Amino acid sequence: MAAARASQDDRVLRGTRALSAFIAPFLIVAFVVLYVFPADTERLFAWTIHPTMTPMVLASAYFGGFSFFVRALWEHRWTTLAPGFLSVGLFATLLGVATIIHWDRFNHQHFAFWLWVGLYFTAPFLVALAYLANRRHAAPARPDEARLGRGSRWAVGSVGAAALATGISMFLAPAVMIPIWPWMLTPLTCRVVGAIFCLGAAGVVTLTDPRWVTVRMMLQVEALMVALMLVAALRAPAEFATDRPLTWLMLIGFIGVLCGSAALWFRHEVRQRGVAT
Repeated sequence: MAAARASQDDRVLRGTRALSAFIAPFLIVAFVVLYVFPADTERLFAWTIHPTMTPMVLASAYFGGFSFFVRALWEHRWTTLAPGFLSVGLFATLLGVATIIHWDRFNHQHFAFWLWVGLYFTAPFLVALAYLANRRHAAPARPDEARLGRGSRWAVGSVGAAALATGISMFLAPAVMIPIWPWMLTPLTCRVVGAIFCLGAAGVVTLTDPRWVTVRMMLQVEALMVALMLVAALRAPAEFATDRPLTWLMLIGFIGVLCGSAALWFRHEVRQRGVAT
């Protein structure tokens, strides 16, 4: 019994911190390249991406991932990181598969391409191993831990499920999604953007584990990514098809996600801190 309790200490293993330290620099470099210089992907990136909205959306996901992995270096509880590792593993796997499917679309002579291949052909396995190793130390929920209310739990879970469903649809059926998407996509970029939406899988975890400690970091990373995407939309307004309903639905949805995230943060952090003092 004592050994079982020791194994459920919810600690983050050193190997997981080492993996986080290894991945984070790649993400921040990719963010700078794609968000600051979105029109120069032919010269600076693994493949040429048009229009500029797509590289900026990918860059937003990279910055969210950078924030997540940097914070994993000092996070004490595996429960906080578990949803993120699950969604990152799915994201990396889909990008690896997309690379194989669209191999001819990449700039094979560019150093960035081989960095891309090295990362997405290894990261799915490394992230999965880290998740499985840490899972043995995951602690069960304590009765005194703060939890989302039923409405908040289903709202977060539903948004995550909707993002995941959108991502899967984009990855499996780009020919269906491209004509209705708010900006121009190719089959490759449709699958890449779909992989980004699949990061919403982290929100689905809330349906089975509604503890605030499980949601807290995920909510911050999500809000950061969405805010960067909205800024990207302001930088490239001419690239949007304003006659497509999904354009306005996505805008309203992203604003709603930010407002909902702020409301949850206020309820569980600001208000609770005020009660505690």
